[in-house]
Amino acid sequence: MHRLLVLYREPADPDHFRDYYVTKHLPLVASWPGPLAWRYSFDVAALEGEAPYFAVFEADFADAAAMAAAQASPHGRRLAADVANYATGGVVIIHYPVQDGTG
Repeated sequence: MHRLLVLYREPADPDHFRDYYVTKHLPLVASWPGPLAWRYSFDVAALEGEAPYFAVFEADFADAAAMAAAQASPHGRRLAADVANYATGGVVIIHYPVQDGTG
């Protein structure tokens, strides 16, 4: 499995971010072909001190090639372009293969 992780910094207008994200951006995510699962949260907390991020999004793909294909699709490009409409504080996007833990 391969994970896409999007970390959003504090936006200029948190209320606009939340409203736009839930009513406009997430419906685009829901119809994005490619992810096996996705999730998000506005309740980002740090173990100590203040969290450096306002919100987080993650999506799981079968592998890196599936993620790349989803991002390169017209729908993926539309999603990427939409970020500028709400993420005024900036965004950090990373991806990585997910390894299963063993006890």
